[in-house]
Amino acid sequence: MFVSIRLAVAVGLGVIPLVAFSAAGVPVWAVLSGWLLLCGILLVVDVVSAASAHAVTVTRRVPARARMGEPVTASVALHNHGARTMNALLRDAWQPTAGADPARLRMRIPAGERRRVEVPLLPRRRGELVSEFVFIRSLGPLGLGGRQARHEVRGATRVLPAFSSRKHLPSRLARLRELDGNTSIQVRGQGTEFDSLREYVRGDDVRSIDWRATARAGTTMLRTWRPERDRHVVILIDTGRTAAARVGDGTRLDAALEASLLLAALAMRAGDHVHLLLYDRVVRGRVTGIDGAGLLPAMTDAMAPVHARLVDTDWAGAFAAIRTLTTRPSLVVVLTAQDAAESARGFLGAFPDPSRATTVLVGSVTDDAVGELAKQRGSREEIYLAAAAERTLRDAENVADAIRRAGGEAIAADPESLPPKIADRYLELKAAGRL
Repeated sequence: MFVSIRLAVAVGLGVIPLVAFSAAGVPVWAVLSGWLLLCGILLVVDVVSAASAHAVTVTRRVPARARMGEPVTASVALHNHGARTMNALLRDAWQPTAGADPARLRMRIPAGERRRVEVPLLPRRRGELVSEFVFIRSLGPLGLGGRQARHEVRGATRVLPAFSSRKHLPSRLARLRELDGNTSIQVRGQGTEFDSLREYVRGDDVRSIDWRATARAGTTMLRTWRPERDRHVVILIDTGRTAAARVGDGTRLDAALEASLLLAALAMRAGDHVHLLLYDRVVRGRVTGIDGAGLLPAMTDAMAPVHARLVDTDWAGAFAAIRTLTTRPSLVVVLTAQDAAESARGFLGAFPDPSRATTVLVGSVTDDAVGELAKQRGSREEIYLAAAAERTLRDAENVADAIRRAGGEAIAADPESLPPKIADRYLELKAAGRL
């Protein structure tokens, strides 16, 4: 059983008869005892009159998947098998990061009937969010107390990455369509393949005239070309300790996930094959051999439960795992944080031979706050902080130079700018025929 705030109010109202009867000469202890006895009797009657909280069947409807930061709705249904109408207070025990309203939900369920109540959720963390039980309180007619019961009914939803970088996708797809032959800017070159024939227009490259087609058609015909398709893009996401650092409103790992989703969506529309690997010392997630509409759902499912581990990444094992995904020349995109020479030694020592891949891109998330600290000179403390910030920026640039000397390309940007920068570099490689 339980008691409500109304019982405390009822006991407090005993001051009125206490004052009234004391003025009439009645002993205080007699008035107080009588009032507490009355409140106790009313409480017992209220609890006995309440519908049983155990005579209820609880069922759930929970979305299998939700996207982080976007509202979704779960629901709980109660079927009252008792003979009395139930005035219920329901608490759905979601963990705090699910964003459920902590207030108890009120329900009135007539005997033998069923009622459903919606529970709005606003997930704030990736992974699996779980509610293990539902707690029900059945109030009595007076509201002084009632019966309560805990029902073990598990509900779970998988929270996927937010993919807020998809706002950059339409503009990149428009540029991709230009490269793909939907405009007249396309010319033949390395990394292109034959697309179709069209009539010659003044200003076109005469070297692309197809003389056999011209003879058959009776008018000058021109060959058009498009970037090669069916290329391979391998995305390696570092889930080691450096990925746990907070940058802006999230972690470096969150920014890497955003960049990989935007690149994968773009490469999928370009007709390329995308492989995903999340790795620190072992494989935390892998997506390979999936093309078309199923690619992004598979990637978000693989990313959802993965969080940064406080261990140093085994880069030799990471690059060896890449070679198990594809043996064809590929674009390898490594999303990591290489901003200190000491921590980058293992990474640079295991850097892959450029001959095995078309290009190796290394994307790193930077913190704008470091650049701001480097500009401050107002006090002694700010000068010391500026010196440390300058050292951090110089170390990051030294690592980027080492990556370039090893045959790769380094791209560093803040969490908002990194996804479109990597997507733009992918399009540049497509246009240059290097992919």
